Amino acid sequence: MAELPLITPDWPAPANVKALQTTRHGGVSMGVYASLNLGDHVKDNPQHVAANRQLLSAYLPSEPVWLNQVHGTRVIDAALSSCLESADASFTSRKQIVCVTMTADCLPILLCDQAGTAVAAVHAGWRSLCDGVIETTVTAMPVQAGQLMVWLGPAIGPDAFEVGAEVRAQFIAKDAQAALAFKPRGDKWVGDLYAIARQRLNALGVTQLYGGGRCTYSEPETFFSFRRDGDTGRMGSFIWLE
Repeated sequence: MAELPLITPDWPAPANVKALQTTRHGGVSMGVYASLNLGDHVKDNPQHVAANRQLLSAYLPSEPVWLNQVHGTRVIDAALSSCLESADASFTSRKQIVCVTMTADCLPILLCDQAGTAVAAVHAGWRSLCDGVIETTVTAMPVQAGQLMVWLGPAIGPDAFEVGAEVRAQFIAKDAQAALAFKPRGDKWVGDLYAIARQRLNALGVTQLYGGGRCTYSEPETFFSFRRDGDTGRMGSFIWLE
């Protein structure tokens, strides 16, 4: 079996913290979902999705705790999860429990503490980011915020995330410094999800921040992008404790 072309987060996580990020390559899905689509909610052939997820078993210690992501702020303990709970983040302190978030422009965020006792995965679409999914996750984790480090995975970049004034206003209403993350473009604005995530994390006392340099929208050869393509696949960001 050929190895999957995976991205390993570049961050100084403890040796017992394992994480990986898929790209769009290495699977069996066809057409707009080619080829490593992990999303079972995007009209892809269910057998292809199952086969793609099975390919990941060579790299993971157990079946990931898949979520029904709803662009909200609910966080669950992955070790206590039932199947496909509606939530947008999960954390665990248990070994071999795999937290996962699926994205195709939304911002995947992986967290761990310096001692390697807890990990989390967050699905930060603009709505959940605005409404506080980062804050909810950091509060739920059984460690101090100052002990956390964060990897920001591939998301839509600051030149591609174009929104109306109402979206910008929602962010600024929650945190005035969000104004620094938007630039005007005609009668629209372009927003920097990475910058907003860093602002929110810094405000919580989380200062060890890594990643955040890719753009799913402008790298079609590597990543799925919902905004670019509409019908498309989903990538996965995974983290667990060995």
